[in-house]
Amino acid sequence: MDSNAPDIRTIAEDEYPGWVRALRAGFLNSSELTAEELAARRGGIELDRTQGAFEDGRCVATFRTLPQRLTVPGGAAVDSLAVTNVSVLPTHRRRGLLTRMMRNALADGRERGDVCSTLDSAEYPIYGRYGYGPATWSTDWTVDAARAGLDPRWSRPEEEGARIDPVEPAQTRVLGAELHERVRALPDRQGMTDRTERWWKLSTGAIDWPGSGFPPSFTAVYRDAAGRVQGLLTYTADDNWENEAPRLNARVRDLIAADAAAERALWHFLLSMDWVATVHCRRRAPDSLLPRLLPNPRAARITSHADFLWLRPLDVPALLRTRTYPVSGTLVLELEDPMGIAGGRFLLDASPEGATCAHTTRSADLSMGVGALSSMYLGDESASRLRELGQLTEERPGAAALADALLRTGRRPWSPDVF
Repeated sequence: MDSNAPDIRTIAEDEYPGWVRALRAGFLNSSELTAEELAARRGGIELDRTQGAFEDGRCVATFRTLPQRLTVPGGAAVDSLAVTNVSVLPTHRRRGLLTRMMRNALADGRERGDVCSTLDSAEYPIYGRYGYGPATWSTDWTVDAARAGLDPRWSRPEEEGARIDPVEPAQTRVLGAELHERVRALPDRQGMTDRTERWWKLSTGAIDWPGSGFPPSFTAVYRDAAGRVQGLLTYTADDNWENEAPRLNARVRDLIAADAAAERALWHFLLSMDWVATVHCRRRAPDSLLPRLLPNPRAARITSHADFLWLRPLDVPALLRTRTYPVSGTLVLELEDPMGIAGGRFLLDASPEGATCAHTTRSADLSMGVGALSSMYLGDESASRLRELGQLTEERPGAAALADALLRTGRRPWSPDVF
């Protein structure tokens, strides 16, 4: 290593303000900070999981991890090393700083017992070289309320006894947290991650600073006939008027539902609201009920569709044992890991009753990088397609088709949260 290379270490308390300034500068934001913002941010940062690269006493690169629970197919959750706040100053790029910080973090995660690592990738080309692969995709929608075909006179859900109630921020923190944990444990919600108490305080304004990204909002919950909360909608609206008539843009910040009735009712509630002309919604599942729940699906148009949550294994046997499988089958996977952490040859013996996975010396059925396995693990990507893309080698005829039968899921994985 270059003797003049920046020193990489976990940061001390007195280095925290400079670290935040470097983070903001790395993302080309103003490095000016208020004491209020520093104090608010500090509550969410564990210093022993926060790395900085320092040169002449100045922080020039940042990297942080946090503990996370990731839902996998079948509804179980695994411990994940969530990577965030990755930045390198423009003056210090292409010098291997990210690689050094990544290597430190992955080694720490493996020692800690994390089964995988996750991140939201700002740029596609960066993280494949560290063994990550895109595991979920996300879709943004814009809906023309007038064209949607829903009855604008609608006032209550179809289910007898069900209702939609407005809730205040303090209620949202309680009701939303309980609902989210219940929804996250459903067998077809793979890709969702846990939300901490701090997440709910940030999203409801209990923790705030200028530019925090959580503007004041409205929240409504859907209750079924038994009075149980089965859905939550959080939205904002602008004050847009055209020709002396209101034509407001509503923006969905959060919509989670335990069942289809709740999701349909919350969409109808928002799209039939007086004054709302257009609804914008970000980070929906790629196979969301929208737009097909609308009488006129063409009223909704996709404004963005892209990869979202990236994943890489740290403990392959534990990762493959934890999820469920719809059919029975045995596969030997030869995995190459550019970081030297999770590679090897593994025997997966799976069935609807459970799975075992361990190192083996048997001949491989499929060979691939760990990033390819990451893209298949939550059920979204096809082994057959990866083979055609040259990202997977079928060593035994029929092995890719068997992998598809074992790994793919009826609903596509979904990860709505930035971290």
